[in-house]
Amino acid sequence: MLDVSRTAAGTDDQLSVLNELNEHRGELSERMGIVLTEASAQRVVATMPVAGNRQPYGLLHGGASVALAETVGSVASMLSAGPDRIAVGIEINATHHRAVRDGVVTAVAARVHGGSTLATYDIRITDEAGRGVCTCRLTCMLRDRPPGGGEVPTGRVSPGPGTD
Repeated sequence: MLDVSRTAAGTDDQLSVLNELNEHRGELSERMGIVLTEASAQRVVATMPVAGNRQPYGLLHGGASVALAETVGSVASMLSAGPDRIAVGIEINATHHRAVRDGVVTAVAARVHGGSTLATYDIRITDEAGRGVCTCRLTCMLRDRPPGGGEVPTGRVSPGPGTD
């Protein structure tokens, strides 16, 4: 069961919260090698290997970049949603800036808006040299119950400071 009732950033519990989030990251994130390294309602950081996420030309697949961006933005939105609520993505866009052939890319989601019904994040993906690979913007709807009869994890989510 996912219990992220503690805010992850800047606490002694950060490692245990990150471990719990990574344990429940979902099948796609697991297969793509996405690992969360920092998590709060204001900012989420994750890494992803290029190997295993390439398109036929040997470059990082643009869809892999978007999946990484949606992962960090969705985790941040979930942390922003508050107790007994969920976050569902409603819009994402991406601009690809640079090709990457190997190594690891890092995504940083920074909150633009954290309201009671919507959360929006700017996400910047960089290569190991810190060069921009892709920028995205994700907006999630914050809901009281899951769509389509889905289940809400039984843990409680704490909104971060500064939530509207």
